[in-house]
Amino acid sequence: MGFLSDALSRIKPSATIVITQKARDLKAQGRDVISLSVGEPDFDTPDNIKEAAMAAIRRGETKYTPVSGIVPLREAIARKFKRENGLDYKPSQTIVGTGGKQVIYNALLATLNPGDEVIVPAPYWVSYPEMVGLCGGTPVFVDCTMEHNFKLQPDALERAITPKTKWLLLNSPSNPTGAAYTREEMKAITDVLMRHPHVWVLTDDMYEHLTYGDFEFVTPAQVEPGLYDRTLTMNGVSKAYAMTGWRIGYAAGPEHLIKAMDFVQGQQTSGACSIAQWAAVEALDGTQEHLPRFKKAFEERRDLVVSMLNQSKYIKCPMPEGAFYVYPSCAEAMGKTAPSGKVLKTDEDFVSELLEAEGVAAVHGSAFGLGPNFRISYATSNAALEDACNRIQRFCGSLR
Repeated sequence: MGFLSDALSRIKPSATIVITQKARDLKAQGRDVISLSVGEPDFDTPDNIKEAAMAAIRRGETKYTPVSGIVPLREAIARKFKRENGLDYKPSQTIVGTGGKQVIYNALLATLNPGDEVIVPAPYWVSYPEMVGLCGGTPVFVDCTMEHNFKLQPDALERAITPKTKWLLLNSPSNPTGAAYTREEMKAITDVLMRHPHVWVLTDDMYEHLTYGDFEFVTPAQVEPGLYDRTLTMNGVSKAYAMTGWRIGYAAGPEHLIKAMDFVQGQQTSGACSIAQWAAVEALDGTQEHLPRFKKAFEERRDLVVSMLNQSKYIKCPMPEGAFYVYPSCAEAMGKTAPSGKVLKTDEDFVSELLEAEGVAAVHGSAFGLGPNFRISYATSNAALEDACNRIQRFCGSLR
């Protein structure tokens, strides 16, 4: 009888973490590596947020916090949802976790029983199916192809719903594709859900503020108020406020679900870091003047990367609406031979040979449930992106 839990056999390691670590190891060996594998803004946390954290330390805000979060932060979250999404939540309908990942995990742990199904549109963030599996549920994948701009189609959602479906896990803008749903596209999805009152929606809005051009972000309960009582709207400060290391995610939803998640969190981690919570109050309530600067930089980078990738042999790269990822197809490179002599049979072969030949770290699309594609994070400098795209062009040009 083995010592380790059978649950571990149901999950895979995070491909993004594995590849990022491999890039770090190669750099440590002196290799010239450009890592485009990590989903983290290269900007520093805005000064007003850092100042709020330091003020909290000086005030002695260094004790345990309530499990669901400090009251000022839960009030700020309620104000944010009202101000930005037109959603009315009481502070008691909100919860704060150690990052968005914990919030999602707590919701699944609090609601899933063996046999319960969770619809996960693919490509998906690598952690979604693993969290569902760890919580005893069954992920049901629905392919969202490049032909449909990687977005869930209403008829495909309808076909995937069964009496066992408990949740739809929806991420817009998406990691890994950057695809985001317009109001009309979101309404088509919520119309399907309205016909199936046993299905809840867990929406991951972490990239809400990172949309480009005149794109208007919407979230399901905002588009369809009839879903308010069966929607958990999750968000966080990591991406829009460059606060990845502060580890603060939050959500709002029906009070009985929030209480169940509080119950789980109380026996798991208890409250999130007190200082990070006070910093998050300032992030949500304070000036948002950094956002246009962040968005302008990311939009320029997106346009640069999409243009250069589309000039590469064998690559087709759609233009995403948001986040800081592109998800190009490398289908035309399959069957070609890399400089090492290896024949590329999968997108994993493609990114592995790209890293070896040119020192560019990207994540293979099959890790996100749909290939042959690969994910590039453009949350780094224009100079690094231009260099990386030149290397990708050179690598693709070397394939025979």
